[in-house]
Amino acid sequence: MVSTLGRYKIISEIGQGAMGVVYKAVDPIIDRTVAIKTINLNLSKQELEEYEQRFHQEIKAAGRLNHPNIVTIYDVGKTDQCAYMAMEYLEGQELKDIIASGKLPPPEQVVDVIAMVADGLWFAHQQDIVHRDVKPSNIMVLKGGIAKITDFGIARLPNSAVKTMTGLILGSPRYMSPEQVIGKAIDARSDIFSLGVVLYESLTGQAPFDGDNVNAIMYATVNTTPAPPSSHNRHVPAMLDLIVAKAMAKLLEDRYQTIKELADDLREVRRQMDSSRPAAALKASTAPPTAPTRPTPPERLIDPSAYPVAQADAKAQVKDDELSRPLSLSKTFDSFDATLRLAAATDQTEDFRDYITATQKMRAYRGKIEPGSPLAAAAGGDEAAEPPRVVFDNPALGSQTMTVPATSASSLVAVGAIVILLVAAVALLIALLVK
Repeated sequence: MVSTLGRYKIISEIGQGAMGVVYKAVDPIIDRTVAIKTINLNLSKQELEEYEQRFHQEIKAAGRLNHPNIVTIYDVGKTDQCAYMAMEYLEGQELKDIIASGKLPPPEQVVDVIAMVADGLWFAHQQDIVHRDVKPSNIMVLKGGIAKITDFGIARLPNSAVKTMTGLILGSPRYMSPEQVIGKAIDARSDIFSLGVVLYESLTGQAPFDGDNVNAIMYATVNTTPAPPSSHNRHVPAMLDLIVAKAMAKLLEDRYQTIKELADDLREVRRQMDSSRPAAALKASTAPPTAPTRPTPPERLIDPSAYPVAQADAKAQVKDDELSRPLSLSKTFDSFDATLRLAAATDQTEDFRDYITATQKMRAYRGKIEPGSPLAAAAGGDEAAEPPRVVFDNPALGSQTMTVPATSASSLVAVGAIVILLVAAVALLIALLVK
């Protein structure tokens, strides 16, 4: 293994191909890891001059391609034995190795990868650059799922070299377009056919055109129509069968006219594949706390309208509730002291203000009371006597002065009550004796 190529220090060998070796190297000037791809130049002088001219022309074309789905070319060089180019070092797998592993990626992932490659090719086609060698070994799938296409025709030998080194390019004829096989002039639609072949193989694990030798492969490419991908992989939707068939159409006019149309169809079928799946239920990482469950009161377990007895009990309960409500104070209450206390306790002082004021004025009256006046009964008969006064101090009413009724009237009432009781007792005794 060589130790240096130009200014690059070789670290290890990544792989080998028909045209040369790929190395992992370091650019010591900027301390950047790169991939170095070498191209053997064991050709005749005439072939070498032709190839060298084409090599530099295509290097300039590749230098114009700055796209996230195209590998970036940093530098080119040449030694006596080989030409080389320093390119972006990619950590991932070639699509060829993924297919060869025997474990096919799901159709959704295949569609994503091929759509990204189509984006890169569309950018190149807009720069009037045709890849001409689209195949799984030229597609790198990075760890994050990003796909990049490599080798924009740079490593291909000139036509004269292809004729003399046919055995070295057995990998490419499987992905050639019919116009490439029969030697016609090619355009961007040739890349569309090749990418359709890659899509077919990625979905099924089988090449659509195969044979024991190059001639058999080329004949199949021009003359046979492969079975739809869904016949090999039941997970492939019918829409992808149509896309693959259109991409691999033999006639140019039946094929996609731009690779952007292919990319758009791939993204549309990808959207349909996603919409056919049921939405996943959202689950919070932590459930919110739930309120404690309160026991249902026994009286609410039965619907009162369902049973007549319960309905009657409900009406009785309503009546009891009405009776239990606080009653308003009657203005005809005969105890003035109790009226004052109740008025203060129930905040009804203003309602009884006139009554209290009138009563206080009546009890404080010291003038002559006429015998037929309503005040005579309340005065108690002795007009000249000074009625005793009591100060009633209440926060709600303020400090109030009241007069206490004379005791003479109370005495007369008591004597009258005793006489009535004695008469009733005598009448009861006489009635007993008569019997």
